[in-house]
Amino acid sequence: MNIIAGGFYDGLMLYAHALSEAMLMSGARPPGSVVTERMWNRTFYGVTGLVHLDENGDRETDFALWDMMDTNSSAFQIVLVYNSSGGQLDAVPGTSLRWLGGACPPDVPVCGFKNENPACLAKTITVHQMLSIVLFFIVALAITITVFIYRRMKLEKELVAQLWRISWDDIQMSNLDRVLRSGSRVTLSLRGSACGSLATADGNTQVFAKTGYYKGNIVAIKYTDRKRVEMNRKVLFELKHMRDVQNEHLTRFIGASVDPPNICIVTEYCPRGSLQDILENDSITLDWMFKYSLINDIVRGMLFLHNSVLLSHGKLKSSNCVVDNRFVLKITDYGLSSFRSHGDPGKDAHAYYAQRLWMAPELLRMESPPPQGTQKGDVYSFGIILQEVALRRGVFYLEGEPLSPKELVDRVILGEWPCLRPDTDAHSHAPELGQLMQRCWAEEPTERPEFNHVRLLLRKQNKESRSNILDNLLSRMEQYANNLEELVEERTQAYHEEKRKAEALLYQILPHSVAEQLKRGETVQAEAFDSVSIYFSDIVGFTAISAESTPMEVVTLLNDLYTCFDAIIDNFDVYKVETIGDAYMVVSGLPVRNGKLHGREIARMGLALRDAVRTFKIRNRPEEQLKLRIGIHSGPVCAGVVGLKMPRYCLFGDTVNTSSRMESSGEALKIHVSAATRDVLLESGRFQLERRGQIDVKGKGKMTTYWLLGEGDGQ
Repeated sequence: MNIIAGGFYDGLMLYAHALSEAMLMSGARPPGSVVTERMWNRTFYGVTGLVHLDENGDRETDFALWDMMDTNSSAFQIVLVYNSSGGQLDAVPGTSLRWLGGACPPDVPVCGFKNENPACLAKTITVHQMLSIVLFFIVALAITITVFIYRRMKLEKELVAQLWRISWDDIQMSNLDRVLRSGSRVTLSLRGSACGSLATADGNTQVFAKTGYYKGNIVAIKYTDRKRVEMNRKVLFELKHMRDVQNEHLTRFIGASVDPPNICIVTEYCPRGSLQDILENDSITLDWMFKYSLINDIVRGMLFLHNSVLLSHGKLKSSNCVVDNRFVLKITDYGLSSFRSHGDPGKDAHAYYAQRLWMAPELLRMESPPPQGTQKGDVYSFGIILQEVALRRGVFYLEGEPLSPKELVDRVILGEWPCLRPDTDAHSHAPELGQLMQRCWAEEPTERPEFNHVRLLLRKQNKESRSNILDNLLSRMEQYANNLEELVEERTQAYHEEKRKAEALLYQILPHSVAEQLKRGETVQAEAFDSVSIYFSDIVGFTAISAESTPMEVVTLLNDLYTCFDAIIDNFDVYKVETIGDAYMVVSGLPVRNGKLHGREIARMGLALRDAVRTFKIRNRPEEQLKLRIGIHSGPVCAGVVGLKMPRYCLFGDTVNTSSRMESSGEALKIHVSAATRDVLLESGRFQLERRGQIDVKGKGKMTTYWLLGEGDGQ
């Protein structure tokens, strides 16, 4: 039987008995209190056993205490039974109870259930305990005071040490700054930029701040207009705080020079220029992933700045957001409100109002706004920058007729409804981004969001780019690398092809061995050759042909002829020296020596050229036979490269002159050779020669010469 169901049953039966007795006694419906009293001090047997209620209406029941008699079997059995009617505790025969601690716990704790025993209260804290507590507090207080004094002394030591101080002599000015100081013409762009773009007139150099070198590193130098700086505690604390503030989205403060008149602030130099420079440069393409990256960098930097000891920026603008060489945006020109110069140009100056286009309305309306600005004012400035990044149409862009900076600032100060604010373009950016701009430049400062809230809003708007920005960058880098590899491969192949063409052209102009020496940058030394054979030829009647032809026809004639000759001489071990007009000069035996084969190679080539010219047709005179006169001579020569521009490989020696005389004293369509060449050819025994006899050669006197008839048996 379920004990719960049985209990309900016995309770119902108890109520029924009490109700029946009360109705018999009164004869009517009894009140509830009478029924309840009849249920007290009552005993009866129910389904759950003996049911006994005391004078208070509480049921007195029996209880059993179970204990694990055998630890091996983990079985429980009853060892004690409490009889509520008798009020005594009886042990079950044959069992024993093992109390934890060895004895039965007392009915009431020593100090009572609520620690009400006075004897225990006196023993709660002993004298030794009290002394220990007092001693502990004294030691803790001493340590706290010691730490406070140590930190105070350390702070004073840092203030006195002036670790931020930089001697002006330790700064080496960059070349561009020397050019500026010397008076060279440069152009300065940007309105009121603390790190403006400074470009030389030739357009080749662009530096975005006045720079110098400090300890070998390039740094940005920001001059102040102060004649001197009073080193009071306020300024010293500001300089120390600047050294302590370090964040990847804030330009690192390196130090300051207080040596009059060169009072300046030295910070980290970011070579990519300011955000305003990048936005105004139309050649730089910015997709929204890149824009969100720049915006998030501003938010991270400002969030850190607002949570730091500096609390706010005060001069946040796109020209004070600079980009390093890794395209990480960093905020500059923050802090040091007492150190910097606050002298503004005249009230009518263009730069005065151009610098205030980012300033919040409540600050513009102040007679002397705080130099460090306010956090809500920084949020307003961020909203203006947000519009610059989204539209890339300049600061405080308005459609229609453009207003001057003074007119814009005056209308913002008036605060007329609707308030003058930059235009937002739903086609250029997401609607949520436009709503964020409007919230940031709200007229009421309390309605502007904090930067931590701005960060959350940007994350929601840019979930895809935020989650995939690294993947996108890696993908772009991989794609760029692949395209670059293909481009490099293509350019390399084109380079090798052009190199091959250039080398082929060079080898046609100069001998291969000579060209290789020139390519290695070596000086080509002149070289003597003991025995070579030289071929000379020219066209008989070329002067008359030239007189009767146009210059273009003459060029065409020579080009056709020598193209034919060049194709033929490739079949022989010869080197074409040059062509001068109608003269054609070829040599064998140099620059690569071929022993006694030079005579045979030149003779065979001469016979081939003579046979080719017999069938050669002149374009403008197809019926006229071209007559070639050929001369060959063998002997020693000296060869070398002459000149640096258009160098030529030239031959020198009496052999050259003699071979030229063999040609000039020869006859048309005949090969005139000297006795020296005849002797070289006789060694091969394969050429047919005919003795011409002695002739008078200019400059040589009488010489015995021969006609080369062909190649075959006999002499």
